[in-house]
Amino acid sequence: MIHSLFLVNASGDIFLEKHWKSVVSRSVCDYFFEAQERATEPENVPPVIPTPHHYLISVLRHRIYFVAVIQSEVPPLFVIEFLHRVVDTFQDYFGVCTEAAIKDNVVVVYELLEEMLDNGFPLATESNILKELIKPPTILRTMVNTITGSTNVGEQLPTGQLSVVPWRRTGVKYTNNEAYFDVVEEIDAIIDKSGSTITAEIQGVIDACVKLTGMPDLTLSFMNPRLLDDVSFHPCVRFKRWEAERILSFIPPDGNFRLLSYHVSSQNLVAIPVYVKHNITFREGSSQGRFDLTLGPKQTMGKAVESVLVSSQLPRGVLNANLNPSQGTYTFDPVTKMLSWDVGKINPQKLPSLKGTMSLQAGASKPDENPSINIQFKIQQMAISGLKVNRLDMYGEKYKPFKGIKYMTKAGKFQVRT
Repeated sequence: MIHSLFLVNASGDIFLEKHWKSVVSRSVCDYFFEAQERATEPENVPPVIPTPHHYLISVLRHRIYFVAVIQSEVPPLFVIEFLHRVVDTFQDYFGVCTEAAIKDNVVVVYELLEEMLDNGFPLATESNILKELIKPPTILRTMVNTITGSTNVGEQLPTGQLSVVPWRRTGVKYTNNEAYFDVVEEIDAIIDKSGSTITAEIQGVIDACVKLTGMPDLTLSFMNPRLLDDVSFHPCVRFKRWEAERILSFIPPDGNFRLLSYHVSSQNLVAIPVYVKHNITFREGSSQGRFDLTLGPKQTMGKAVESVLVSSQLPRGVLNANLNPSQGTYTFDPVTKMLSWDVGKINPQKLPSLKGTMSLQAGASKPDENPSINIQFKIQQMAISGLKVNRLDMYGEKYKPFKGIKYMTKAGKFQVRT
């Protein structure tokens, strides 16, 4: 299965490595670095890279590449899912998954990797079990360990590992019993210059924070479950009941976890929440170009579009941009030719616009194509697919928990062509 794991930072340096079977030389990463050089964007590095004696399978999270070295044929998605689980575990333990956090907690990192893989095969990957095996680092515990020479490894085998629900520890008790669910959708879209949708799809997740006493059994039902396509569940979900009734029935893990992820690919179900009016022109033989951009909300059911950030890679012939934003601030980098406009919140009564001129190199020919516009945004309390939770019920325990559902839509790769 997995022989070795290398962690590579944004500068291309290997700052941590772990070997489970035999030690694999760092030189195997040269194939990865070659693929990295060929990629135009960091996320465009191929996830699977074959080499003469190994396969390199990688994921990019938080500007760190997690590169697994495989010697035999294995399903790549199995390894990719495990690597994502490693990142999620680090984030759960340290709050953030950055190079600094990993270096500061390097002992705990090695202890976690030792428990998560046994001789190269996944063993304990549930957060509840890992936290009983290896205590999360605190300032006090770190100081005590430094003085006494002890470790964070627990002395007893986790109770959950021996039960039929290994994702939940036994004897859980809370003063306040609460269950909160976040429905987060990310919309990827390409809009052509006439405003028509070329492609549009939604990637959605339901993240849960469940702090309930005992062994509760939850059911979650939706108003319109048929929207959900290509669904991936946490192991706690009873799949047969979902197939038969389209109801999520599960005994939840304790704390934070991802209940499911889903995909909506039918274009007629994907509403585009913002529109762009644009007029970007370059005249042949002229040293000036015109830039005119206006944003507005569309199909947002009255919800505000917030945290709007517009960016555009202008042609190489552009020397400078003299623009006037009606709202927010803009920056133009004359070296990279990147234009960024931080809009903030869109007010439907007074639409934000960015207008002005671009200075071009004297004598330079007209650019072959107009720049594309990339947009980032967030819409609170709205799922763009129209997904709605109907009700959440609890069985097996007698108390009444606090329950809450929150919705959010944000832009993924949202591009408008001009």
